[in-house]
Amino acid sequence: MPEPTLHIVLNQPDIPQNTGNIGRTCVAAGAKLWLVRPLGFRLDERHLRRAGMDYWQHVDWEAVENWHDLKARLAGQTFWYLTKTATRGVWDARFQPGDVLVFGSETNGLPPSILAESPTHNLGLPMRPPVRSLNLASAATAVIYEALRQFQGGSLYFR
Repeated sequence: MPEPTLHIVLNQPDIPQNTGNIGRTCVAAGAKLWLVRPLGFRLDERHLRRAGMDYWQHVDWEAVENWHDLKARLAGQTFWYLTKTATRGVWDARFQPGDVLVFGSETNGLPPSILAESPTHNLGLPMRPPVRSLNLASAATAVIYEALRQFQGGSLYFR
């Protein structure tokens, strides 16, 4: 399997449908999906089908037990943390192939301990009030495709 274009991390996701949508985006973008436990749903086949993830066999994915395991597995990669509390936008980042995009759970976002690891790498998407947050799958898709635009020059590819 070729090297992933990006590593997409969902830290303790709650909603299987969002994970399924992000998995589909990862397949389209050539990215690897990482799931950090605990998850708010089960990964068995019945739950995956119920969440509409019948294409799951095409997703390059891995689940890890905790944040420290993930950091060890992706040591040496550049991490970007997506949060609504960021003071920098995703357009201020300079993404490179193999970067790690980290998203928090739908209910809690990323914990302060993770956001404190590299505050200059905390990124957000603009939102007008009264919106509190964007849907996780929508936000992930926007950031993934901005990263691809930056290092692939906006070219389309299908194979």
